[in-house]
Amino acid sequence: MTATSPHQPALLTRTIVAWSPDWPVTATLRAHSLAADAPVALIESGLVFACSASARREGVKRGLRVREAQSRCTDLVVLPYEAALDARAYEPVVSAIEAMMPGVQLLRPGMSAIRARGPVRYYGSEKAAALSLAGLLAELGVTGSRVGIADGPFTAELAARTPLAQAQDTAAARLTIVPAGESAAFLSGFPVGVLGDPQLVTLLLRLGIRTMADFGALDLQAVRDRFGDGAARLHALASGLDPRPVSARTPPKHLDVTVEFEPALDRIDQVTFSFRASADRFIEQLTADRLVCTAIRIEAETESGDFSQRSWLHPRSFTAADVVDRVRWQLQGSGEIDAGLRSGITLVRVIPEAVDAIGNHEHGLWGTGPDERIHHGLARVQSMLGHGGVLTAAIGGGRMLAERQNLVAWGDREGDGSTSGGSRNPRTKASQPWPGHLPSPAPSTVFATPHPVHVFDAAGLPVTVDDRGALSAAPLRFSSTASATSLREITAWAGPWLVDQRWWDDDEGRRASRFQVVDSTGSAWLLVLEGDHWLLEARYD
Repeated sequence: MTATSPHQPALLTRTIVAWSPDWPVTATLRAHSLAADAPVALIESGLVFACSASARREGVKRGLRVREAQSRCTDLVVLPYEAALDARAYEPVVSAIEAMMPGVQLLRPGMSAIRARGPVRYYGSEKAAALSLAGLLAELGVTGSRVGIADGPFTAELAARTPLAQAQDTAAARLTIVPAGESAAFLSGFPVGVLGDPQLVTLLLRLGIRTMADFGALDLQAVRDRFGDGAARLHALASGLDPRPVSARTPPKHLDVTVEFEPALDRIDQVTFSFRASADRFIEQLTADRLVCTAIRIEAETESGDFSQRSWLHPRSFTAADVVDRVRWQLQGSGEIDAGLRSGITLVRVIPEAVDAIGNHEHGLWGTGPDERIHHGLARVQSMLGHGGVLTAAIGGGRMLAERQNLVAWGDREGDGSTSGGSRNPRTKASQPWPGHLPSPAPSTVFATPHPVHVFDAAGLPVTVDDRGALSAAPLRFSSTASATSLREITAWAGPWLVDQRWWDDDEGRRASRFQVVDSTGSAWLLVLEGDHWLLEARYD
C-alpha cells in the first residue's frame, strides 16, 4: 500500500518544546534539599517511577522493585513519587517562560510548548529563540534542559529528546531544529512505540510494522478502516502531519502572599503579629474572586539559609485567623512562643494549594446547626493548644487491629502522612490491599491490652497451629485460666488468618494466627495465637 495523505503545510504549526529531563527527580531534590548528584529513586506502587542519573549509573532503572533497586545501589535514597510536587515545582519555571515568550502550553510538568512564530520574529531566527529559551532554563537552575523546534508539538517533543550528536558547542547540542516540511523524514527512523498507544503498537509489531516510516507508508483510509479513527490520528503524526495547535494556558491569578522581614525576626510571636495583616489581605483577595481556600502551603526562610515548607488542610475553609495559626504552628517546630528561634525568619509565604467556589461553602439560610458549633469549638481549642491538640479517630491501613487505630489532627486529611498524637504509622493507607488483613466486619471493641486466654479442643488439650496454618484440632472451648473451670463453649469459629509480617526484623516482626469465634451466649470474639500464647484481642458487639 502507498501513502495517499497529502502534505498540508498550511495546517502545521511551528512549535518550540522545552524539555527538562528527570523533572520529577529535580523537583524532589529541591524539595528535600538534596545534593544534585544524590542517587535518588522515586517510588510509585512499589516500583521505581523515576531515578536520578547517578542512580542509573549504578543500574537502577524505571520499573524495578524497590529491593532490587536498593541491591544495585546501596546508598540509594528512596522517596515516594508526588505528582502534586512535580506540578508545584514547575509552576515558577512556566511563569518565567511566559515572561519571556507569552503563550505557553503546559504539556506536563517538565515540558512546555510555545508557538514559534512570535519568538522567532522577536529574536530573528529559530536558533536564536531556542538559545534564549535554553539560557533562561539554565539561569533557573534547570540543568540538562533541551529545546526542539519542528512542525507540530509531537515532532518538536521528539526533537527535544534527540540532541544533535554533530553539534560542536554545548549550547547547540541542547537544540534540535527540524526544518519545515521535513518532519516525516526526521520521524522515519523512530520505532512505532513513540506513538504511546500500547495496544496499537502491539498490533503493528505483529504485522511487521516497526518504524514510523513503515506506519506512515500505509494508506490512510486502510488504517482508519482496520484500526479506527484513533489510529488514523496517529498515522498523521507518523507522517509528520500534526494539525494540533499550541493552546496557550491562561496564567493563574497570583494569590500568593509573601512577607519579607528586614531585619530578621527571631521570635514566633513577632512573626505572627507582623503577618496578621497579610493574612487578612490573602483572604480578602480570595473573597474578591469568589473563592475559598481549603489547603495552603506555608514556606518560611531563615537568615541562616534554612527552608521550611508544609501543606495544611482545613475541614471547611481558611479564615485569616486560621492562616496565622498555621504559620505559628509551623514555626513552633523550632521554638516556643515565648522563646527565641534558632535563626531569624526572613520570609514567610502562603500559597493556596486548593481553592473552591465560595458558593459551595456558604452557610444555610438558618445556619448549619450543631455541626457548625462543633467545628467552631474544635477550631477554637486547636488554636489555643496547637495543631496536635485536637485529634479525631481514623481507620488506617495495616494487618493488625492496633496498627489501624490512628489519631489525625483536626483538619488534616486521613492517610496524608500528617497524623500525630498516637498514630502508630501515619503512612499506612487503608486503600492499599494489605494481604492477610482481617476480613470485614471489623470488631467494634479492641482491647488496649489483649487478655491472655487458653483454647482447648474436645480432648481438653491446647489447640495449636503449625507453620503451614494447620490446626492440631478444632477449637471447642476457651477460658481466661488454665483450668477447665469457667470455660466458654465455642459454637462457631472461622480461621485461621495467618500474619507473617516483617519476618526479617527481630524487633518489629510478628507471626500470628487469628480466629473469629462465637460462644454459647452469642458473643463474638477475636482470638490471636502468637507462638504458644493465645490472646483475646477484640470483641464484636
